[in-house]
This record gives sequence, structure tokens and C-alpha cells, in this order.
Amino acid sequence: MGVIECREVSKKYLRKKALNQLSFTIEENKITGLIGRNGAGKTTLLKLLSGFIKPTSGKIKIFSEKPFDNLTVSVNSILIDDQMAFPTALNLGDILVAASKFYPNWDSKLAEGLLNYFSFKTYQYHNRLSKGQKSTFNMIVGLSSHCPLTMFDEPTTGMDEAVRKDFYRALLKDYIAYPRTILISSHHLEEIEHILEDVLLIKNGECILHQSITDLKEMMIAIQGKKEEVSSLLLNHDVISEQMIGTDYMQKVIKRHEISEDSILSARRSGLEINAVSPSQACLYLTQERKGGIDDVFN
Repeated sequence: MGVIECREVSKKYLRKKALNQLSFTIEENKITGLIGRNGAGKTTLLKLLSGFIKPTSGKIKIFSEKPFDNLTVSVNSILIDDQMAFPTALNLGDILVAASKFYPNWDSKLAEGLLNYFSFKTYQYHNRLSKGQKSTFNMIVGLSSHCPLTMFDEPTTGMDEAVRKDFYRALLKDYIAYPRTILISSHHLEEIEHILEDVLLIKNGECILHQSITDLKEMMIAIQGKKEEVSSLLLNHDVISEQMIGTDYMQKVIKRHEISEDSILSARRSGLEINAVSPSQACLYLTQERKGGIDDVFN
């Protein structure tokens, strides 16, 4: 079943188009990474999916219903980000009690366990926490809600490395125990790829890739060696990215299906280095504005 369905969704802010004709479907009980550079439209999309704002055009369905101003969608979904605001009169304990009354699948045992693990006190107040502590507490709310659709927008902002690792491990363990649809927005794919099943890549408000993390790992290869040899080998190929290494060596990136196994074996025998491209690097290459990246500025 498609938990999230978007068809030709666009969103404009005055003259700026934040999202442009976005179409995709996300099935239930999958962890999907929403990946893109700053300003790509990730946060706008999550706000649309949460029903906080309306699209300028196109159709969005969450659990087969329009999300905007929809109570059913509200109690079955949650968006965690660094802009979350809780009533200042409530302490952390009060917030968890209020959340338990709103979300039907709330896990009080998990919330209490995480609160103790991360050394929070129920009498503390959210607005007096540090940036990293706020992100950690927000994460506790997101995980404990057990919402069928759980969304995190850059959830580890301000967290130190140890807490980030704990968060992703807690998310994965809880997902295994209570499968649900989880959408995680980030521009650091290398940090979350080990927990992802699918990747949705956005560039300039458009969806340019939606596939499994397994397929993305095998999507590209990088060929490195003397400039003349690399250029000759890839003369008639569609090069995604190219970079000079010193004055005589260069690296070019192509899609794996663009070149045969025989050509790869021959290239290796001639001394060229051929390596797989990580999912994180693949997304960087697909979203860069110029084939040569920052090097083009100096050429």
C-alpha cells in the first residue's frame, strides 16, 4: 500500500518555486532517505506531507487522504525537526504525558527508557535545553509516537557523534520491533545509508532519483588514471563527473551499465584504477551543478 502518494506536486513561495512537478510513491513499512542539498526542497516537501501547508498544484495523499487540516493524518503521522515548539509551561514529563494522550500508538516504556538513557530529568524545560539536547528530546518524541508515518527533518542537528550513533541504532532497533514508514531528510547520506532501504533524491525541487539503496550502491563507477587514457576509454560515454588529479591524471565517473565487463578488464590491465562509487558520492555527483564541480571555477 502506498502510504505517501504525490502526483505532479508543486509549491511556490511568491516567485520562487520550491517544488516542481514532484511525483513519487512510498510504500508502507520502509525507511526512506530524503536526500538533497541545502535548498533542494526537502523541508517544504515534509511540511506538505505533514499537512502544515498546502501545495500550489498537484495532489498529495497520505493514507489515501489529503493531509492538510486532516485529523486522521495528524494522529497517524509526526514530523520531527529543529523548529519544534512545545508549550513553555510544560516540563519534559508533561510533554510526554500530553503526547501519550494524542498518539494512539504511544510507547511510554520506550519514552521513559530513552529519557533516562540520555540523562534527561522530567522537571527540565524544553526551551532551556541546548540545541543538541532539544534534538535528542525531539527524537525521543518521534520514536515513542510509533506513528505509522514518522518523518525526521535533519534530526541530528546539534547532536555530538556518540548521540547521533545512538539515535540511528535506536531508530533501527525500534523499527525492527514496530515496522512503520519512516522518512529521514538529510544532506549527509553517508551517515544514514546503513539504515535505509530506499533513497529519494531531490534537486532544485525535482525528483531525480527514487530507488533502493542496494541499486544506488551499484549505480556508478569511477575510472582514474592518465588523462589521455581515461579520455580515450570514455570518449563516447556519458560522463557524470570529471576531476583533474594533479596535472596529468584525472578521474571520470559514469553509470555502471555504460561500460562492458570486457572494457573494464582491459582498462585495469592497462593500469587504470576502477572503483565503485558510494551512494553518498553518487548523490553528490547527480546534484552538482557542473560536471567538474568546484574545479570548473578555476578553469
